[in-house]
Amino acid sequence: MSNTPQQASTNPAALPSAVPFEPVLSRHFGHPQSHTIAYYESHGGYETARAFVGTPAADITQKVKDAGLRGRGGAGFPTGMKWGFLAKNTGKPTYLAVNGDESEPGTFKDRYILELDPHQLVEGVILASYAIGCQHAFIYLRGEFILGFERLCAAVAEARARGYVGPNIFGKGYDLQITIVRGAGAYICGEETGMLSSIEGGRGYPKVKPPFPAVSGLFGCPTIVNNVETICNVTHILKHGPSWFRQWGTEKSPGYKLFCVSGDVVRPGLVEVPLATPLSAIINEHCGGVAGKSIKAVIPGGSSAPLIKGDKVADVTMDYECLAAHKSMLGSGAITVMNETRDIVSAIYNLMRFYHHESCGQCTPCREGTGWLEKLMHKFHHGHGAKQDIDLVWEITRNMQGKTICVLADAAVMPMQSYLSSFPEEFQAKCKG
Repeated sequence: MSNTPQQASTNPAALPSAVPFEPVLSRHFGHPQSHTIAYYESHGGYETARAFVGTPAADITQKVKDAGLRGRGGAGFPTGMKWGFLAKNTGKPTYLAVNGDESEPGTFKDRYILELDPHQLVEGVILASYAIGCQHAFIYLRGEFILGFERLCAAVAEARARGYVGPNIFGKGYDLQITIVRGAGAYICGEETGMLSSIEGGRGYPKVKPPFPAVSGLFGCPTIVNNVETICNVTHILKHGPSWFRQWGTEKSPGYKLFCVSGDVVRPGLVEVPLATPLSAIINEHCGGVAGKSIKAVIPGGSSAPLIKGDKVADVTMDYECLAAHKSMLGSGAITVMNETRDIVSAIYNLMRFYHHESCGQCTPCREGTGWLEKLMHKFHHGHGAKQDIDLVWEITRNMQGKTICVLADAAVMPMQSYLSSFPEEFQAKCKG
């Protein structure tokens, strides 16, 4: 993977909008000092927080709503709308929990932000916390993010030394404490309530909803959970305005996004482009094309997203609406390209092993279902499948989907059903006889 993101094309004809695009979130990733406060402030860092702290908090939330920012962690829920759901006048503190437990296979965008531009996240946390009336924000990081953890800790310490974190921020009477929490490498803690359970000191079990975190979240208090990339966008929206953000993308999918491209491409790595950019343009223009003769399939949004067959890639634009129309999803923005040599059965076996291993075991359909799917795919992988096993896979997935506390079971079911329905001949070829 490249250490520097591929630069987005500035050719208007290649974009869904007539407005040329330059990287926003990844603009400074190539500079060796981009993680320091001196570099960040030399490029306008913390000016937006200084300008907006002390202004009406409701105005900040309205700007985020007007921009149409959607969550960049996977679900794509409108950020401003989520903030608006926050329970008011409860007599309890309000918390912001930033989800940096980047666990979805193929996803590494938040890690880049933590390692290469952590102050961008800190400033976003200040603004989001002020907007929702939070005086104690938590940032939860995946345990394996060693460099990201070290640099984020240093960034928070630098900001605290400047008076940007702590009591009386910018001399405007607003207090904010930021606590960084490290996980222990559990995929389930990427689920928002599983993350909250972990922050509270318990096992990372997801919680039953409702109540949703905005009503009763961390320590039973109103809590907003946002992804790292989502929070970073808040600063840029407030700095430039909602109309600026809406220059790119579509009405329901405005703005730009970080995409993580891996698999069979010539130049894998991080790409920042406007939403609604053609999938083929990301593969061919930004990543040098397919490494092989042809594209067999593409996972467009992380391992839990249903795949796109190669003959449909030219019809796909990377936005929420188009991918939904193709019965897939944008998810975390992790694009994995598979060329004509890839064994679909081996690929799904690998995924089923992952989901079985990462199931927390709290819900029976997930705990048992992921195990059964792994066992069945093990049979097919080794050429010992049976035709009745295909029917059994469909029955198991139907008994898993929508029947658990969190969506891990669904995250396993969606690719399983997608691979089986898209390439049935490959599974049939692995049956005995």
